[in-house]
Amino acid sequence: MSNRVRVSKGRNYTPFIWALSVVAVIIILGINYIPRKMGIQDLGFDLSILPLLNAILNGIAFILLVISFIQIKKGNIVVHRRLIYAAFGFTFVFLISYLTYHAFTGSTSYSGDGFLKYAYYFILITHIILATALLPLSLTSLAHGLNDNVVKHRKVAKWTMPIWLYVTFTGVLVYLLISPYY
Repeated sequence: MSNRVRVSKGRNYTPFIWALSVVAVIIILGINYIPRKMGIQDLGFDLSILPLLNAILNGIAFILLVISFIQIKKGNIVVHRRLIYAAFGFTFVFLISYLTYHAFTGSTSYSGDGFLKYAYYFILITHIILATALLPLSLTSLAHGLNDNVVKHRKVAKWTMPIWLYVTFTGVLVYLLISPYY
């Protein structure tokens, strides 16, 4: 009997992953340049609740990721997979909510000073950089998991999981630090 790990061929998701990643970055960057002639009050819905919702969605995704990590360490692949799907779902809803809020309101400036100002910008900048890398990483990890390519999945997931945990956790921190200035 061979000690080699079976690698299935499966579908090639790579073109889809890169196309989606590039389009997402363009949309997120482009949102900063769209004209905002309509105010929040003109929508008939108060969007000011969305930053809190975004923090809650990030917090739930963080918890799901921690539990999924514990489950995979216990060898419970089925529960791990379900939790990862749920984390993707909450992250997707977060992205829609984030884009909706920023499409109508633009960015909020941090007005604090001293140590917190530097801490905020450090957290924000690392959050943004790692969030940009997270989309192709998480989708690649998911694709390898869907294709039952355990070796490649583990190789990518060992980078994806800590980055995703950092991005979801710092998303909550960014909200807590900037919430007084909304």
